Amino acid sequence: MARSNKPILWLPFAAGGLVAALIIPVLITGVLMPLGILPLPYEKMAAFVHNPLGKLILFGTVALPAWHAAHRLRMTAHDLGFGDGVAVKVTCYGAAWVLIAATAWALILV
Repeated sequence: MARSNKPILWLPFAAGGLVAALIIPVLITGVLMPLGILPLPYEKMAAFVHNPLGKLILFGTVALPAWHAAHRLRMTAHDLGFGDGVAVKVTCYGAAWVLIAATAWALILV
């Protein structure tokens, strides 16, 4: 049986789906709103973004769903008959990498 790199690609895909479907809604409606944190004043938001743990959380809430969406779009393109060529992969995953890199850059600059 040939070795595959698919488990490496499936891990961020699954994590992105989990974050998008479960973590973000629970974080917003189950934690932030009942604690009175949402709506957040600018000072609290700025303090959260400047905290290294806050940056990591924000990065995860953008990067993991972006990777998940890229994989879903690639699979949808395949199902619609666009094939599974390099152009489809570069477009889908490339867009995710651009968003992830922009997020990382923005969080580093803050």
